[in-house]
Amino acid sequence: MTFQHVLPLLDVPLHSPTVLQVLWLILIAVLWIGFFFLEGFDFGVGMLLPFLGKNDKERRLIVNTIGPHWDGNEVWLLTAGGAMFAAFPGWYATLFSGLYLPLFLVLVGLILRGVAFEYRGKNDDLAWRKRWDWAAAIGSFLPTLVLGVGFANFLIGLKVAPHELAFGDTTVPLFAGTFWGLFSPFALLGGLLFVALFATHGAFFIALKTHGVIHERAEAWGSKIVLAALVLLLAVVIWGNLHKELPGQLDALRVVAWITGVVAIAGLACAWFMNKKGRDGWAFIGTAISIVMLIVMYFAHFYPGLGFDNSLALDTPLDLTTASSSPKTLQIMTICACCLVPVVLAYQVWSYWIYRKRLSTANIPDDAASAQEERQGVSA
Repeated sequence: MTFQHVLPLLDVPLHSPTVLQVLWLILIAVLWIGFFFLEGFDFGVGMLLPFLGKNDKERRLIVNTIGPHWDGNEVWLLTAGGAMFAAFPGWYATLFSGLYLPLFLVLVGLILRGVAFEYRGKNDDLAWRKRWDWAAAIGSFLPTLVLGVGFANFLIGLKVAPHELAFGDTTVPLFAGTFWGLFSPFALLGGLLFVALFATHGAFFIALKTHGVIHERAEAWGSKIVLAALVLLLAVVIWGNLHKELPGQLDALRVVAWITGVVAIAGLACAWFMNKKGRDGWAFIGTAISIVMLIVMYFAHFYPGLGFDNSLALDTPLDLTTASSSPKTLQIMTICACCLVPVVLAYQVWSYWIYRKRLSTANIPDDAASAQEERQGVSA
């Protein structure tokens, strides 16, 4: 018995994708876009924390720029994962069964980052806070790199092959590669792109949210990092879109991938130009457009194979139809999404509106750590 023989028992369609299946692929793309747009500048701020802040008060200011938002932004990742599990359980199961270690590294980074933000203020000792600041930087860098490597692998296609289950002669497609095999040159390029792009996004966010010396420092760092991000983005767009066509890919979507990739490059170039002109808001919008268009480019390549290369599993392909939940499940999910997503978006917009004002070190009160730095003569 093969995977395709099991699908009718699960009420999974065996024909071309339905409207709801395509809709939920788009909605999952939107959730990932929301995560990378919002958590992207969070990761960037975390990675830059030890470098932009020259003393404890400056580092506290940098943390405060994302203080009201960072934990809420991470919810987008949980929502994207939950939507993948509910709408396309075959997609979710294959990823989590074959990519335990990369996903574990993402989890370790997120835990380390969250603990660092919460614990750095629990002790007034300067060394204590510096250690947690570096933990926050590492915890921001690790998920960024791993997710960048992962999405680059999805673009070129993760190989899956039939695997016989232990409880019979049923076969399902599972990941056919190895952990180290994920780090191909293109995948590493994709990981470095996420690091540089999110660091740029974070620098421009800090510039947008602060004034004074931190504002100037963030603009200066952003103007340098954005050039590296531009080079990496150009390489990923050209290399990724010229990659060999996977079975089932539509020519129209390949055109969409090229267009969105070019727009992503243009957005990042615009961000560099606006940062030079001191237009912080437009610079941040430029990096936001670049991130959004880059993820759209990735998902254009995910249709209909969901980022998998089924060349080794032609009899048991894993794609939009075979990985999908039943039509009734998708219908119920669509109704729930229509009711709840507007509420979540409204709350998110409201929270950013409430905390929209710029900050400076004058807004950060002195404490024992600041006094310790002054006594050591290292205060800025």
